[in-house]
Amino acid sequence: MDKTRIDIGGILKLIKKRKWTFCKSMGIALVIGLVIGFSMPKQYTSSVQLAPETSRTGLSGDLNSIASMVGVNLNNMNKTNDAFYPKMYPNICASNDFVIPLWNMQVKTIDGSLNTTLYDYLAHHQKQPWWWSGIGAIASLFGSSDDNSGVKKKILDPRTDVDPFHLTSEQSKVAGAIRSMIKCSVDKKTDVISITVTAQDPMVAALLADTVHKALQVFITDYRTTKARQDLEYMERLFDEARTEYEQARLRYTSYADSNSDLVLESYKAKQEDLENNMQLRYNIYSQMAQRVELAKAKVQEETPAFSVIQSATVPLKKSKPKRMTIALGLMMLTFIGTLLWLINKEQDEEEKKVKPAAVAEEEEEDVIVELKEEENKK
Repeated sequence: MDKTRIDIGGILKLIKKRKWTFCKSMGIALVIGLVIGFSMPKQYTSSVQLAPETSRTGLSGDLNSIASMVGVNLNNMNKTNDAFYPKMYPNICASNDFVIPLWNMQVKTIDGSLNTTLYDYLAHHQKQPWWWSGIGAIASLFGSSDDNSGVKKKILDPRTDVDPFHLTSEQSKVAGAIRSMIKCSVDKKTDVISITVTAQDPMVAALLADTVHKALQVFITDYRTTKARQDLEYMERLFDEARTEYEQARLRYTSYADSNSDLVLESYKAKQEDLENNMQLRYNIYSQMAQRVELAKAKVQEETPAFSVIQSATVPLKKSKPKRMTIALGLMMLTFIGTLLWLINKEQDEEEKKVKPAAVAEEEEEDVIVELKEEENKK
């Protein structure tokens, strides 16, 4: 217990005794921390907040009432399981299917000196701290060629030159850089989506935040409306076929009626009635298909999610990183703890060195007394 007990009084005395040692070490740590802080490039953060639609009660009742008029029951169609619920949105933002299309967006710096694609900006126009070049040189000595796919190193068009299944080394780095820039979170209680983008230029951060929130809406909308749009396309094909068949049936009936208007034979009248009935049947099918197309359009509108923008993207005025004083204070705290542990260990070593000679002298004195007693016993 004595060994593990913390002697606060002794530590305070040690700090007071070695205060200049602490001042020197923490002063050096302060300088190093400020050098590190000022060497790191500035970064700016822009954020967007969205409130997604959580219920579909408004249009469903009206749509069901309209569908019931033509004998269509949509109650079972409304009972769908949505695989992309709000808690999945951070995973969507981190996926290659979401990140890669962002490469081709146009970005510009706030000073207007650069106007290029996001891919080019991240691949060739990023500032790095001074020690990064040294780390890269060391890594290149032990690394192999970073691209064995035979793809030339150039600014790639994501629509034509990118294979998401097999990205090159540079493409993988750019994708990772975008993932690190974009942070998406969802409030568990309110389902409010917060999208934050951090970049080395405030204008790039704002542009990317605005693009990401729009791309997320499009991504979710495309997913939610895929089935409804496919149904709409199918209904439109049936409608076109029904209209064509009705027009052909009407043309056959009118042509036959015009050419045989003066005849009174029952056989001609019967054929005319058959053509008229067929035309009426085609018209009924055509009319039903027109109603189904309108219902399918309403279904697409119902499935389209609504997003309310609570906070739109703005160009940040102040940097968010690096926090230079936080870095300096953190390094000073670590240095203080390290110096204190080193001094405590040093003090213990000095005490052991002082105690050891006295212990050796006592052992030698005891040995002499034992020898004298042995000699007396022999006599």
